[in-house]
Amino acid sequence: MTNPETLPKILIVEDDAVAADAIAHAVTDIGARPVTRTSYADGLTEAESGAYAVIVFDRMLPGGDGIDAIAKLRAAGSTALVMVVSALGRAANKIEGLEKGADDYLAKPFDPDELRARLRALLRRQSMQVLDNDLIAFGALQIRMKARTVHAGQTHIAVSPKEFELITFFARNAGEVVTRMQLLETVWNLHFDPGTNVVDVHVGRLRRKLEQALGQPAIHTARGEGYIFDPAR
Repeated sequence: MTNPETLPKILIVEDDAVAADAIAHAVTDIGARPVTRTSYADGLTEAESGAYAVIVFDRMLPGGDGIDAIAKLRAAGSTALVMVVSALGRAANKIEGLEKGADDYLAKPFDPDELRARLRALLRRQSMQVLDNDLIAFGALQIRMKARTVHAGQTHIAVSPKEFELITFFARNAGEVVTRMQLLETVWNLHFDPGTNVVDVHVGRLRRKLEQALGQPAIHTARGEGYIFDPAR
């Protein structure tokens, strides 16, 4: 059984009990641990003191607007990704939230499936660390840009130059569907489909190497669409 203390934490700052409960259920569904606060001041205090992967802020909170907390969080050193969930859902409201530093903005009323998908995407982004423009890490998987090497913990994964370009592109688009055409254009610099299985062959080879080293799949097939890179799935 998973220890709840090891689950990623998501802070929900929402004064509407129904909305807070719906968000908390979504957080639990994606394998994270929800913590709820109901006012601007309490939410900001909790956000600054806790180690949260994601923070979900309402806007019209008792004591303030959730988007005004984002700058204060960054100044306090928080690295949590912030999603704003608000009834203020016009395009101008979303632009304002994103320009003030929100990582995502979802209008109420929201679809539970969409909320779960967006929270998963934020958790995937949070799990990827980029340090000094050199290291990209997903847990044990490490991609070193300058050395052009890939490691699973202490184990070196031998990849070809083309496979390194592939994994780098996948990593920078983690959690998103990557099409074969995107790979042809970016990795092979081909702006047309040559009608060969060159992409599938290289992706298949890289997939096997990663799975052998990590003990679990890192590249998943999105049928009819392409591939999804998600080492933590």
